Amino acid sequence: MLTLPLEPTDDRANPLFKDAASCAQWLGQLQLTNLQLAHSLLLTQIRELNRFPMRGIERFHTLELLRETVGFVQDDYAKKLIAKPLPLNENELTVFIAIVQLWQALVLGYQRCLQSYLAGDKQLADYGTVLCQRCLLFSGLEIFEYLRTGYDFEPKLWHQLHELYAFAEANNLHETAVGDPLIANHAGRSCREIYVKTLLACYARPAELTRSQLKLLDLWLNTWSNTVAVGNTYTVSKGDAQPLAVDLSSTHGISPVKQVKHNNTMRYLAMVPLSKLLRVKTILLQQGQTPQQLDLCEHCSTDDCSHLLAYLHQCWCEEHNTRFGERHPVAQHALLCYKLDGIYAHITGKSFTQPGRDVTIDSVARRQIETFGHMLHDNQKAITDQGHPLEEWNLENESILGARLTREDTVGGRLGYNQVVGLQPSDAETFLIGATAWVMVARSGQLQIGVRYLPGKADAVSMRAYGINLSISEKYVPAFILQAVPALKIPSSLVIPRDWFHAGRVVEILYADGNRLNVKMGFSIEHGIDYERVSYIPT
Repeated sequence: MLTLPLEPTDDRANPLFKDAASCAQWLGQLQLTNLQLAHSLLLTQIRELNRFPMRGIERFHTLELLRETVGFVQDDYAKKLIAKPLPLNENELTVFIAIVQLWQALVLGYQRCLQSYLAGDKQLADYGTVLCQRCLLFSGLEIFEYLRTGYDFEPKLWHQLHELYAFAEANNLHETAVGDPLIANHAGRSCREIYVKTLLACYARPAELTRSQLKLLDLWLNTWSNTVAVGNTYTVSKGDAQPLAVDLSSTHGISPVKQVKHNNTMRYLAMVPLSKLLRVKTILLQQGQTPQQLDLCEHCSTDDCSHLLAYLHQCWCEEHNTRFGERHPVAQHALLCYKLDGIYAHITGKSFTQPGRDVTIDSVARRQIETFGHMLHDNQKAITDQGHPLEEWNLENESILGARLTREDTVGGRLGYNQVVGLQPSDAETFLIGATAWVMVARSGQLQIGVRYLPGKADAVSMRAYGINLSISEKYVPAFILQAVPALKIPSSLVIPRDWFHAGRVVEILYADGNRLNVKMGFSIEHGIDYERVSYIPT
């Protein structure tokens, strides 16, 4: 039995349409050129419709008419949030809240129909499966919207999704496919497939994917979700992909099976068939077949598809939660700065400027570093006042490879996925350079990040292109030499601004003490939204 709460209807509710016919007429007059207005009108009228007392079958047909327009407007409106750093600004947050509210309004509308079905409405007697499927669909889209934007959400949303699936399963509605006029060829999808798609999409760390990758993920899961069985028992074979587990009584998504304790509400996703499918597709791409031949994508490159297939296999089918360096809980603070010029300023003790005759660092900062191993607070404050923020964060756990942090304050700079940062733990003498592995806004409003350390102690330097026929400016830019890590057999590398790399380019490196070194760039090791780490050799 469903226990999800529903407000009672209200005779005073007065939506602009009160049946499917008047809804079709209203949609025909809705102007979509003003996206914000159209979205606001849809949200207002669907909310009012949800309060309006009407026959269950008429409500269902009205909601079905609204789905296509809502989907179109939601997709266009969500483009305003593409790749936005966190936390969102006021305007972006308004857009985001409106999007998730509209998904929830649809959930409540179909849930109202489901309430009539449970009350014995004879006109809805054959609609139990489609009503459960629609409720699951829009519940999943709401959760996914939070996760791809990078915002934590109330646990009740997971509870809503799990209870809807548990209801479908208990009433034997979960395996029947439901045709959908909004999908090509009216392909049918069952409640189980919708549930599996939602769980796997959320487990793929959507905040780390580009918009084109998210579209591919959606396209592929529409087909692949039917390969994943959901059961209350599981088997494990050596060398095969491990099952994933979800507790229908929980308020979270799926977990590796090794991390859960079995109970009657636990369900297991058999991942072996999907693992084999992903590996076969990858092998066939490597052998020369095209994404089009493999029904992967009409317009994507082989490299793009191969990369995403490997990423998804790691997320879903490999023990990706294990780390080379085990993380330990710590109880200390850390100072964090960001952007290459800001990191340069806090390492050297002065803002980056074009080097002149005196290329040494500020004498006060130099003496502090030589004496104490780091700058004193007053000097760091001076750097901060020059436009290079230095924020206080709580370092929650750490390994040799990275750390998890929470900002102490609810206000501060905005950070995005794979952005370079400088980090100085309270027990360290120097700044470490890393990149954000994930970014999330907690329900408290505090920003949380995972940082992946870039290997090697960082030396701040100035860099400029060298030679004739330069295609970029001859001015210096801030950069960092990462010293070699012999124990891990990692050679020295160079961290430079994004879009500065060109294989074979010769650059001049200027150290803080005035020494100069010419080096030739080799290959790109990795890159983020504002940096690139490259190999180099002295010339």
